[in-house]
Amino acid sequence: MKIKDVFNLAIKMGIRADFRGQDGVEKLLKRKKEKYEKLSEKEKAEYDLEALENPYLDSRILNIAKDREIKKVLVGIDIEPSEVIMAKEIGEVDLVIGHHPLGKGLARLADVMDLQCDVLNLYGVPINIAEGLMKERISEVSRGVGRLNNQRTVDAAKILKFNLINIHTPADNLAANFLKDLVESEKPERIDDLLNLLKEIPEYKEAVKIGTGPKIFVGDPDRRCGKICLSEITGGTEPTPKIYEKMAQAGIGTVVGMHMEEESKREAEAANINVVIAGHMSSDSLGVNLFLDELEKRGIEIIPCSGLIRVSRVKK
Repeated sequence: MKIKDVFNLAIKMGIRADFRGQDGVEKLLKRKKEKYEKLSEKEKAEYDLEALENPYLDSRILNIAKDREIKKVLVGIDIEPSEVIMAKEIGEVDLVIGHHPLGKGLARLADVMDLQCDVLNLYGVPINIAEGLMKERISEVSRGVGRLNNQRTVDAAKILKFNLINIHTPADNLAANFLKDLVESEKPERIDDLLNLLKEIPEYKEAVKIGTGPKIFVGDPDRRCGKICLSEITGGTEPTPKIYEKMAQAGIGTVVGMHMEEESKREAEAANINVVIAGHMSSDSLGVNLFLDELEKRGIEIIPCSGLIRVSRVKK
């Protein structure tokens, strides 16, 4: 596999796991292409053409120093210049893979957040409500990334001549789909049942050992789950705190997420929605591992770093 093969596999897997379904993703890309055709020549010159083929613009090929057969990869949740230097020290690393967005991927993080609207709609929140409330949050995220040094790690990769990509929403889709299937299969009745179910997943089991395992943020162990919503595992970052009242009105009883700010916790509490936070690095690790297993099957050696709890599900 070459670099583009690795990246394209991630996008393909992300689409397959997308809550919108492949048809929904294709409809999104078709709409983007139609809007692009209506742009002026000046607007087309400034347009990010990758948006016409890649539905997850927070995931990118960031630097190709030497396109070669990939045999060994260094993979981490957060890749910074220190991890690129680490790859140099290890030697014979063909590709560095980050999870969280970098470079152009970070600049376009807000672009993937529309996915949350569709996921909320899937769980019963009217699409007009979801889009209306999320509009402000998406705009906030878009403005917020402008203050960051997006290119820092990309520049380090260029200087040290390392291949670099990041895979964000495709991996989060894999984690969300995995958890949704598990919850729908096991049907935990009470919050304690849900918590124990999550703790049986190897990534979360390891996280428990270091104090970052699944926790109840809102509710108590004996409360019944009601409808369990996996709306905060994928879709860029956290939603607007204003959404929880509407989620309660849609019949959602429990939200499972990666992380949650205090304002969102207060709003969920006020709406009587239970919140179980599975854990950030462990949830990210789950999604990344499901992708990395496919690389392992192809004989690629994986070196985990930077918060990645590597668990292989490949049968030996």
